[in-house]
Amino acid sequence: MLGPRRQGGGPVQTLLSTDELRALNERFEHAHPREILRWALGEFERIAIASAFQAEGTVVMHLATQIRPDVPVLFLETGFHFAETLAFKERLTERLGLRVVDLVGDHTVEEQEAIFGARLYERDPERCCELNKVRPMLRALRELDAWITAYRRDSSPTRADARIVDRYELVPGKHIVKVNPMATWTRRDVWRYLREHDLPHNPLYDLGYSSIGCAPCTRLRFPGEPERAGRWAGLARWECGIHEREAGSTPAPIPGPDGAGSAPA
Repeated sequence: MLGPRRQGGGPVQTLLSTDELRALNERFEHAHPREILRWALGEFERIAIASAFQAEGTVVMHLATQIRPDVPVLFLETGFHFAETLAFKERLTERLGLRVVDLVGDHTVEEQEAIFGARLYERDPERCCELNKVRPMLRALRELDAWITAYRRDSSPTRADARIVDRYELVPGKHIVKVNPMATWTRRDVWRYLREHDLPHNPLYDLGYSSIGCAPCTRLRFPGEPERAGRWAGLARWECGIHEREAGSTPAPIPGPDGAGSAPA
């Protein structure tokens, strides 16, 4: 039976206690993602899915829209996506009837180059991700009480300890709930589900890509590497900064080309 839908009421609202989190993670450790999504979509009114339209995200969106067809899907439109990703996004949106919300940064690609110089993603990928991914996502999450990801433990060492239900601190004292219904699924599980339900996938997978992000920062994975090793190739990072934010942290000011800081919006 679904519980009441929770809605945060203030800047220090904590939506789930430590005991509740522990109990939920024990309950869902061996549950199908459908059961986890049924709980999350019934428990929280202000909830959305964050998706880059990768394979595991397709599973999440397919399951979630069967439970709550109007659940918003947050997509980071960075301006640097592969054309194939954008075309697949449109195809799946039509197929599933998705309610997609495009999140954009403060600057267009052209404006970013004028302010920070060309190819910021090569010279300072952390800053580029902060501008185009972290800050737009945080702005959207501030309007929610919970969000759903397609985070999987087996996709990289940085995700190996992911909990199914967790707190995500936006600013000190202000948490929302993060739900990772795919945490225990493997890559094999994901592709089995896609085949069983005749769901499409980004054609870049057919070319050998195993994790797909912005085009300038994504390469083919070498044999034996973790699934996300092709992201930010050669830059010793596998994450953009959204998921691994430290508790209580807030985005640092983004310095302009003259060193002056720009406070987070």
